[in-house]
Amino acid sequence: MLEDAKRAGLLLRGVAKSLDFIIVAAAAEIIPRAGFFAGIAYLFISDGLFGGRSFGKQLIGLKVVSTTTGQACSVRDSILRNMALCIGVVLWKIPLIGWIFIALILAFEFIMLLGSKEGMRLGDELAKTTVIQEKLKVES
Repeated sequence: MLEDAKRAGLLLRGVAKSLDFIIVAAAAEIIPRAGFFAGIAYLFISDGLFGGRSFGKQLIGLKVVSTTTGQACSVRDSILRNMALCIGVVLWKIPLIGWIFIALILAFEFIMLLGSKEGMRLGDELAKTTVIQEKLKVES
């Protein structure tokens, strides 16, 4: 089922995740305390929403799918695959230590993604998911 799917490239995945982080930052800025926690909750479950597409992934045309079933990512899978990033975002509030920790998490995830033949980061390995490019539907 996943054999014919095109795995998403690093640039597209980075842009999609950046868009999701912008949503979180906007929520935290608009509603300071509640927005921050709502943003963290969104990061945890975002890939399990809308058939495996967070808002960022929808805009870029990506989808998170299970490597075992080929089905769209579930909310449980999304929590597993985004746990490390969410912990980093929570710790961001701690000056210096939190910043170093999130930098280490992002660097580790990036290195794993680059070194993986299947294009899977740590979160993908834990949740048994992968990110694919969706086929564009051309209307005639």
